[in-house]
Amino acid sequence: MNALDTLIELSSQMELEHAEESRGGFDTPSANASGYSTTNKPACFTPKEKRAAFTHAAQLPNGKQVVLLKTLLSSACERDCYYCPFRAGRDFRRATFKPQEFAELFMKMNKAKMAEGIFLSSGIAAGGANTQNKIIDTAEILRKKMGFRGYMHLKIMPGAEKGQVERMMQLADRVSVNLEAPNTERLAKLAPHKIFIEELLRPLKWVEEIRRSQPAYKFWNGKYPSTVTQFVAGGSDESDLELLTTTNWLMKNVRLTRAYFSAFFPIRDTPLENKAAVDPLREHRLYQASFLLRDYGFDLEDMPFTQNENLPLHADPKMAWAQMNLKEKPIEINKAERRDLLRIPGIGPKHADAILQARRATKLRDLTALRKMGIIVARVSPFVLLDGRRAESQLAMF
Repeated sequence: MNALDTLIELSSQMELEHAEESRGGFDTPSANASGYSTTNKPACFTPKEKRAAFTHAAQLPNGKQVVLLKTLLSSACERDCYYCPFRAGRDFRRATFKPQEFAELFMKMNKAKMAEGIFLSSGIAAGGANTQNKIIDTAEILRKKMGFRGYMHLKIMPGAEKGQVERMMQLADRVSVNLEAPNTERLAKLAPHKIFIEELLRPLKWVEEIRRSQPAYKFWNGKYPSTVTQFVAGGSDESDLELLTTTNWLMKNVRLTRAYFSAFFPIRDTPLENKAAVDPLREHRLYQASFLLRDYGFDLEDMPFTQNENLPLHADPKMAWAQMNLKEKPIEINKAERRDLLRIPGIGPKHADAILQARRATKLRDLTALRKMGIIVARVSPFVLLDGRRAESQLAMF
């Protein structure tokens, strides 16, 4: 199997990894501001080779949009996670890159303006520490030998050692561990041979310990790498409350940048192949709730959980909260503090800052002023007062 065929095999299931996903217009075939193609058809490849180009439109932590190659270093895996297409014992063709081989192929794609950055994970063979060394070797070749300075996201393997985590932090812009489930009990239903505390949670704590004990200049580009995790939503019959409780703890205690949620979907020839797929809308609601916890000052107690401890699917959690708490007690736009403005549907952090800035010069008396700030007034109007008057009555003018 040549390098391009290997890439086909190893990239084929990477839609299961949601990290850096970009949604909206950028997902359509185009080129980004740097001239990198998102059509997966670089001129340096023959027509036969073009099918190997599994790149993804992605958004970096700083908001920049790039084209990212997401792949495994190897699909050979000794773990038997119940949901995973790469699980041990599943009948399909395996593939493996050697570090030098992969680095050379990626740089060919990078020079052809096909891939700006890389997300690199792997199946586990001969232990997590051994597999981690191969990921580190690949990253060192790219950074030190080939001079690649673009975006790099490296996966921390279950069983990795603290020194390996530190070395990856010196090479990568982002490192991650997939917790998959919110706690030990739930993980046992998904991945019976993974250890939640020691193998998965501990490396995230190590990252934070290292960040707190060493200056930023020792790391890649003089910055601490960000950290993320991913959960299989619904794979272990866990509730949204369980997922968000763990997410909230990670954000507060180990400075997790964000959590990704992948709605469970059954894979053929796995122990969970007959388990029903989870509604993708649940995944969307979990993302919305996690952003409320991270960016909007909401607490778990504010989440509109149903009796089964899940978020309602019919409304986004911010709107559901507002319907219960603001419908009869609207917020006065001209007096509200920033944390209260962020509770109003349709108002995000930038909108809240714009309102505070505008209030320094004048009173806001109608919805026109809010609309000029880019606020969707139909979402805001049921929950606010403008100079003491209900804003809903003005909607007929828009």
